[in-house]
Amino acid sequence: MRNLRCFLCPRQCALPPGAKGRCGVRVNVDGRGEIPFYGFITALAEDPIEKKPLYHYRPGSNILSLGFAGCNLRCPFCQNYRLSQGTGSPGTPLPPEKIIALARDRGFKQIAYTYSEPLIHVEFLLDCMAAAREAGIANVLVSNGFVSAEAAAEILPLTGAVNIDLKCFSEATYSKVLGGGLSAVLAFIEAAFRGGVHVEVTTLVVPGLNDSDAELDAAGRFIAGLSPDIPWHLSAYHPAYRWNAPPTDPVVLEAAARRAQGVLSFVYTGNIAGGLSDTLCPRCGNPLVIRRGYRVDTRGLILNGAEPADGYCCSRCGSPVPFRA
Repeated sequence: MRNLRCFLCPRQCALPPGAKGRCGVRVNVDGRGEIPFYGFITALAEDPIEKKPLYHYRPGSNILSLGFAGCNLRCPFCQNYRLSQGTGSPGTPLPPEKIIALARDRGFKQIAYTYSEPLIHVEFLLDCMAAAREAGIANVLVSNGFVSAEAAAEILPLTGAVNIDLKCFSEATYSKVLGGGLSAVLAFIEAAFRGGVHVEVTTLVVPGLNDSDAELDAAGRFIAGLSPDIPWHLSAYHPAYRWNAPPTDPVVLEAAARRAQGVLSFVYTGNIAGGLSDTLCPRCGNPLVIRRGYRVDTRGLILNGAEPADGYCCSRCGSPVPFRA
């Protein structure tokens, strides 16, 4: 029997025989790396795509969402900790072919890998995403982005859209509080964008942790440095798991969003009543998409050609707008 080292994420866990990685799903069994949770689905649901949240990718459509067990971060404020912070959640092993058959039978044109951290199940994702693409079904990844460049290079070519949790903009906070690393997450966001994947970014704004003007503004500038058209979702935190700070003040959240609008064209607020959820044409102000909860009105968008793949433009001024079909 021999020791192993996992290189999936930058943590690079050392695995003596019988040990699990920090994620809880990658195991050294008698000197062999094994994935006992391959295809183990802890949640299966039909969601509006806006729930991911993805606002500029196939707006108004539904998506088949798959949840998994475990996570390679330890966010003490995790809003979905029952799935992410352990492997004891009930679930069902489903091979890729059954998932694809299920998606086809129910008429889904896209599958989301979501809820906890899907990338720690990368072997399953590669198999399922390849089968989905062959079946004409798009792949959507909702992830913390804390993964090696080598794993990113394998998974991103199979991915149609990503929403990445940019949890803060401090290397110290990522390391000391979350158990991860900012630089790896930023590299993943950039790799996805440069690789032609549709990218949206979410930041859960946690009082006393990542809500300073300086930190949020720096995060907005990073996103804008890739493209001012990348949507940024600023979500309100509510006490959960091991974090008991008061909920995010909606006034603080909206003020951060208004500042970010100085460098980004599309900034949204979530987990609060009202807020910034509609998409306006950057050129003429026409409402392109009106969102009331998960009810979506897309009449402000019109096709820029014969097919959705040709892109969209504003129904009033005709300007092209950054929505992906």
